[in-house]
Amino acid sequence: MSSRVVACPDCGTKNRTPAASKGRPQCAQCKKPLPWIADATDADFDSVTDTNQLVLVDLWAPWCGPCRMVAPVLEKLAARYAGRIKVVKVNVDDSPQSARRFDASSIPTLVFLRNGQPVDRVVGAQPESALAATIDRLLA
Repeated sequence: MSSRVVACPDCGTKNRTPAASKGRPQCAQCKKPLPWIADATDADFDSVTDTNQLVLVDLWAPWCGPCRMVAPVLEKLAARYAGRIKVVKVNVDDSPQSARRFDASSIPTLVFLRNGQPVDRVVGAQPESALAATIDRLLA
């Protein structure tokens, strides 16, 4: 399980965000919520997705063109919804059990989890506005 270094969108301070945590990452300097993006594998998937926040699971592969198109959109959404969602990226080539678990026969497959249970899914590359509308509906 690894952590990522994220620049705070408010003050620019670089912060390390954990892959797994019950709490929500916040900036060490200004205390504002940070975008939370984590990588997960079959071995640590349950611990990485164990949070009270809405989790957006991105089932992707490095050779997939549409997956590479969605990646920057997910980064923007993680920043836009900082403190409210967690984006978890799962490489289906390295984690086939997770792909089977969510029936990801086509990628990218985005699965939204609440308390570890799927509440919605989107298959294929979608524009930021469509994904934001789904997130807004699920957060309402």
